[in-house]
Amino acid sequence: MAVPGRLRAAALPAEPRRRRRELRGRPSTRRAERPGSRGEPRGAALALCHAVTERRPRHRREDVSRLPRKRSGGANMAWRCWARAGGARPHRLALLLLQPRRGFRRARPRPEEPPAAAAEARPVQPAPRRSLCPPSPTAAAGRPSPRRLVKPLLFAVGFTGSAFGSAAIWQYESLKSRVQTYFEGARADWMDKMRPQKRGDFRKQVNSWWNNLTEGQRTVTGIIAANVFVFCLWRLPGMRRIMFTYFTSNPSSRALCSPMLLSTFSHFSLFHMAANMYVLWSFSSSIVSLLGCEQFIAVYLSAGVISTFVSYVAKMATGRFEPSLGASGAIMTVLAAVCTKMPEAKLAIILLPMFTFTAGSALKAIIAFDTAGLALGWRLFDHAAHLGGALFGMWYVTYGHELIWKNREPLVKAWHEMRTKNTGKGGGGRSN
Repeated sequence: MAVPGRLRAAALPAEPRRRRRELRGRPSTRRAERPGSRGEPRGAALALCHAVTERRPRHRREDVSRLPRKRSGGANMAWRCWARAGGARPHRLALLLLQPRRGFRRARPRPEEPPAAAAEARPVQPAPRRSLCPPSPTAAAGRPSPRRLVKPLLFAVGFTGSAFGSAAIWQYESLKSRVQTYFEGARADWMDKMRPQKRGDFRKQVNSWWNNLTEGQRTVTGIIAANVFVFCLWRLPGMRRIMFTYFTSNPSSRALCSPMLLSTFSHFSLFHMAANMYVLWSFSSSIVSLLGCEQFIAVYLSAGVISTFVSYVAKMATGRFEPSLGASGAIMTVLAAVCTKMPEAKLAIILLPMFTFTAGSALKAIIAFDTAGLALGWRLFDHAAHLGGALFGMWYVTYGHELIWKNREPLVKAWHEMRTKNTGKGGGGRSN
């Protein structure tokens, strides 16, 4: 990279210019040994560099002294270019050429990240969720304390007692109403003949269908209607957070007690709801004829709460805090109660009606399946809730009916006395 002579002459000061002419006039004693040079004397070039250095101020000499003494590949290349140029260059250019070139240095390889840091940097893959449950909007902050189970336990005990007490009072009022209706029906027979008939074919069909249902099917119709209503609420986007908080059971959730009952009527999947309601409709006649309408309602609601509490305990023990919902726990209670009372009854699967089996064998297979799922950690169903509901159904028809329902007489007697006293204070009322 030779610099034109005019530029060199204009750039050099006056004194180094004269010195350069003098040095060119002298005969050279030593030629450049580097191949490719023009033959300028190397000694003259060194003398010129010394002369330019001596003419600089003190701080310039200090700057030159700070240059590295070791010549690198870039420095050799600078000397070669200076020799080809045919003479000395301005002192500023000389300093730039003498410095090693650093523009094409290879980039240093980045140190490899440690395995722990690399694992933290990777995005955490979300756990595969069950299709029967909705996706959680917020993850749990941490593992909850086992003390959170005290409040659900008290709620389960209190709600079960209240359910059976209310069922006993309901049965008392129902029997009283039937007796009054029987005596009043004889006097109202002639009024039915004069009463106008209901018009409309649709109403006639609805009345005919309702009258043909068994008492058990009429009882579970309200339960099925409640499940369908809650299922429709899941389809509303604005209700999704409220539904997840109060209609799914999870021991790490903000709400603990109310979801134990509300989740019994909650279904997120249409297939899940259809399967549960079909089983409930199939066993409704048997369970209501066995327990009665009022006692069945108390057992069904209590079974939903108790099975949810068993699910709480299992989740707290295993550390798998996933939301659960559905009527499976309460329906397992109904199924286990019927199979325990009638073990020789023949059952069949709706998709495989040609294969029949006894109710006792079906109950044993269900308990074995849920026990294996709980032990192996299967996450498709809430096996702890299923197992808790089945065990509660077996216990109730074996011992609970004698311990709870047959000992309701003191409560019914106290209610009867309270009703009689209130009727007497009202004036003119008859006591029955």
